[in-house]
Amino acid sequence: MSWILIGLCFLALISHLVSLWQLLAALSFPLHRRAPDTTFAPGLSLLKPLKGTDGNTRECLRSWFTAGYTGPVQLLLGVRDPEDPVCDVVRSLLAEFPEREAQLVICPDQPGANAKVCTLVQLQPLARHEVLVVSDADVRVPADFLSQVVQPLRDPGNSMVNCFYALANPSTWAQHWEAVATNADFWSQVLQSRTLAAQDFALGAVMAVRRSALERIGGFRVLVDHLADDFQLGQRVFQAGGTLALSPITVECWDAPAGWRTVWAHQLRWARTVRVCRPGPYALSIVSNVTVWTGLAMLAGFRYPPILMAGSIILGLRIAFAVGLAGHLVGRRPGWLTSLVLVPAKDLLGVIVWALAFVGQTVVWRGIRYRVERDGRLHSMPGH
Repeated sequence: MSWILIGLCFLALISHLVSLWQLLAALSFPLHRRAPDTTFAPGLSLLKPLKGTDGNTRECLRSWFTAGYTGPVQLLLGVRDPEDPVCDVVRSLLAEFPEREAQLVICPDQPGANAKVCTLVQLQPLARHEVLVVSDADVRVPADFLSQVVQPLRDPGNSMVNCFYALANPSTWAQHWEAVATNADFWSQVLQSRTLAAQDFALGAVMAVRRSALERIGGFRVLVDHLADDFQLGQRVFQAGGTLALSPITVECWDAPAGWRTVWAHQLRWARTVRVCRPGPYALSIVSNVTVWTGLAMLAGFRYPPILMAGSIILGLRIAFAVGLAGHLVGRRPGWLTSLVLVPAKDLLGVIVWALAFVGQTVVWRGIRYRVERDGRLHSMPGH
């Protein structure tokens, strides 16, 4: 055997061990487990930045209006443009639920490049309660979500709570491909990182933060020019002495159908975001690509039946792990036939995304092109 073949076999083995590590970390986490005692119910102010609408927007927003909670809840729904069609959706929900303390807030100021955070800056002074909950527009929550997500804050040592999210309704091949990255790989990678060190970043689908912790870092205003506002918020809370808790309750992200161009732009934005936030770990993440290293080892060692047999087993385990992890997160397993194609495709195309993250500094976000600086700050490009 050549040293190249030995090296590829070693990398294939390492990638498999990393995937096994991620699987064990995921299985040890009490995902979906409900707290039996929900008497702890502090006042909540929900801050919801909105822009645009699709066929899922109303039901996603409605899930927050119908969420059961014994404590006081204030819903602040912010939009920059009063002519935005999402305003009509919000007004219809306000009429449907007049008993809710909820309001549509027009947030025209743009103090920074991150439009979402600019809306949060204008919503923050209106928040009346001690716990602020920030959520993306496409998030749909279960009925008991609010009563469950606040339970880690029962411990006064916890300053912030975040949770995992699943892509709930992939409807195109591109979205099914992206769902492998989110529903199978991402959450298990987060839990893997937690076996090495305390979590010092937040997952942005839903974040519940104490007002005191937010004010200690300067409020949302310090994030107005950052691309990864969720990462920055969690890191700053952590650096200020706060502890981040990870709720076992998951939420769903419901998106409109999207083709390869849209999904590819989203994956590239996500990759460049992670590369800016975690350059070292992101660079090393290529080592965990099971399909690439195992496939190369099998190609280089095609004359050796034991290598082909071992490689086939490793590739089969990679698909089985992905199917199991996605099924555990979402509550239903993806089809085996599609997984046989999409899991290897995710790994192979992921190499291209990984490489492109290092050779460009621009991202497209809601149709606007930005340049991302080394510190993660955004600058809109000329013409945008």
